[in-house]
Order: sequence, then structure tokens, then C-alpha cells
Amino acid sequence: MTAAPAIAVENLSVTFTSGRRRIVAVQEVSFEVARGETFGIVGESGSGKSTVLKAIAGLAPASNGGVRIEGRLMSARRSKSERRLLQYVFQDPYGSLHPRQTIDRILREPLEIHGLSDRETMILSALANVGLDPRHRFRYPHQLSGGQRQRVAIARALILAPSLLLLDEPTSSLDVSVQAEILNLISGIRRTRSLTTIFVSHDLAVVAHLCERIAIMQLGRLVEILPVQALRRGQAREDYSRELIAASRGYVREAAALAKPPEGVR
Repeated sequence: MTAAPAIAVENLSVTFTSGRRRIVAVQEVSFEVARGETFGIVGESGSGKSTVLKAIAGLAPASNGGVRIEGRLMSARRSKSERRLLQYVFQDPYGSLHPRQTIDRILREPLEIHGLSDRETMILSALANVGLDPRHRFRYPHQLSGGQRQRVAIARALILAPSLLLLDEPTSSLDVSVQAEILNLISGIRRTRSLTTIFVSHDLAVVAHLCERIAIMQLGRLVEILPVQALRRGQAREDYSRELIAASRGYVREAAALAKPPEGVR
């Protein structure tokens, strides 16, 4: 019997209303992510890639279709156990951390919500796992650099030992010099923990460095899914995918050098 995929997105649609306007942000998107796989979603701004990620996490309501995690259909209102299974890292590390809470409080809160003991050890371990010193523990987010704040956000996501990690452009708001550190951290974490990961980005060089397969989105629709080798060779079936790959060359030279992708990505 074949094991169920870690994540199955089934005919997912997300619709928002603004006054009398009805905005279809995502339309009938389907894909599967195997256990332990790192799956990328790329596209231009407004393509719906982040909305798909939020719908998987239960942060955006699906108007049609659904999401299965390890074979189980997720409820519209996620249970505590479902929320613990899957964790999310947002694009803006400052906006996602409570400005009036210390790092200790930010990391302690999910442990309290889920009734976990030995919190001191878990907090210190979480900080060490993302390369932060214990002295950062009682500082506030504004007292940390952007890279340090994103490390805290990653530590908070990992402290509950989830099996699924959703990353929404986690380096795009950081200085180029800091991006490599965070990408290397994410790469190391996914290897050592065998996490199933979905990584959303507009940067094809970074996605090619981290992911095994890449979904390309346009205007709320899934255009195609490419193995990373096909992306590196510029081999795509759809015109839009080929145009996106061609446009990325040269435009992402700095990011490509930063991520140190395999030969062939420029």
C-alpha cells in the first residue's frame, strides 16, 4: 500500500470579497508533496503563491477544495493538534513577532498553549538550533537585527517539533548579506530534521538551490510543476514558465551567487 503524501492540495480555490467585488486569488490548484520533500512555489507578485501557503496553514479560507495532511482532510477551523503538526514562517520577521514580548516569552507561549513541560531546556535548545546566544533570550524584537529576528521566527516554528514547515519568502525582507545565513540555516534544518517543507519565493535561484520540485503559478492558477533539474536546464512545457525562467537569468545573479546553486543556474 502506497503511503499518503505529506501534503495533498486538492482543487483548492480561495476567493475574497471587497465591497461588491469578488476576487478569485487561487483557482483550482492541486499538487502533492511527498514526506521529507522540499517543494517550491514561484510566481510573480499577485500570482497567488502566498495565498496557497496560507490556505494550507488554515490562515486563508478555502472557497472550494481542500487540504489533506498525511491523508487526513483538514478542518476549516484547525484543531490544536493540527496546528502543532504544521508551522509557518512569515516573510516579515518584525511584523510576525510581538513587539512587546521578549524572545523568551515568544518562544514560551506555544509551549504553554500545548502544555509541554521542561520549557527552559526547550527554549535554550531552540535558540541554539538557530544560532542564537542565550543572551538574546530576554531582548525584545526591536533590539535584534533583521536576521536575528528571522532566526527567532524559525525557532518559534520549530520549537513544537512539527513535521511540516511552510516558508513564505523568509529572506526577501533581509539584506543580501544576511540572506545566505538564513538560507544555509533552513537548508541545514531540513536535512537534519527530515522536514516536509513548502518554500514560496519569487527568486528562482534560491528555489533551485533548496527545492526538489517547483510549482509555477500565474494569476491564481498552477501553470506547471517542474523537477529542479528541468528548471536549471530551462526546460519547461508552458510558454509562461519559459518566459519566467528566461527573465530570471541575470536579474537574480546576486541571489544565485548568494545561494550557491548547482552548476547551470545563472
